Amino acid sequence: MQRQSLTQKAKMVEEVKDLLKRYRVIGIASLHKVRAFQLQELKKKLKGTAYMKVVKNAVMKRAISELGIPEMDGLTKYLRDSNIFLFTDINPFKLVLILEKSKVKGFAKAGDVAAEDIIIPAGNTGLSPGPIISQLSSVGIPTRIESGSVWVGKDTVVARKGEVISQSLAAVLSKLGVKAIEAGLSLKVIYDDGVIIPEEKLAINLEEYEDKISEACMQALNLSLNAAYPSTENIRILLQIAFSEAYGLALNASIPSPQVIGELIRKAHFEALALSSKIQS
Repeated sequence: MQRQSLTQKAKMVEEVKDLLKRYRVIGIASLHKVRAFQLQELKKKLKGTAYMKVVKNAVMKRAISELGIPEMDGLTKYLRDSNIFLFTDINPFKLVLILEKSKVKGFAKAGDVAAEDIIIPAGNTGLSPGPIISQLSSVGIPTRIESGSVWVGKDTVVARKGEVISQSLAAVLSKLGVKAIEAGLSLKVIYDDGVIIPEEKLAINLEEYEDKISEACMQALNLSLNAAYPSTENIRILLQIAFSEAYGLALNASIPSPQVIGELIRKAHFEALALSSKIQS
């Protein structure tokens, strides 16, 4: 039995080594409080994009050790608790965005951590007066009774981002129908072809990033225009500027050309009329 177990473990190590060699990007995500149905949905969404596999930490450590890739050794410190591993060749930040979009809101349980400030808005709860009044008061929510229903007196923050949700608050949120927890996979670290990217460097603000790219593009365009440096992006504008400047120069210098001759004749005509009026007066 022990020999069979060792044989199976060795086979698993070889399978993991093959995955580590085959894919450029390896992500490690915690399985803490991740629901089974979420993993099934995520596997469907990532089909053809990334391969997901639950591997024991001891097996992963051995596979990394036997591969002998120094840059990969940094992953071993993230091999704590239950993990799921994602193997892919796509951009690691694209993988992060896919996982973020796959997260779903759910009801909080005792011990969950608030991902953001949890605010109970003022208004009708739709609940009848009874024990709910004391339950709401116990978590700091002011109430009043109106038209046979319990109303929340004002917008109330019941938990700040990062705070642990108590049993009583979880029960209140459930009764109010407030889905306060975002559930899904969160990557702890990514290995990208020799580079280890920790969790704090994986988070990106798309709107902020797009704004920075737009600003950089505008600055680059202005620089290229001021330097008259031709490129695919600015050549049309440069030609328009050059034409406008050449047109103005030809007019000011009274240089006849097919492009300005009409304007020069009109200019001469008006100047002649002005001179004629002065002579007649």
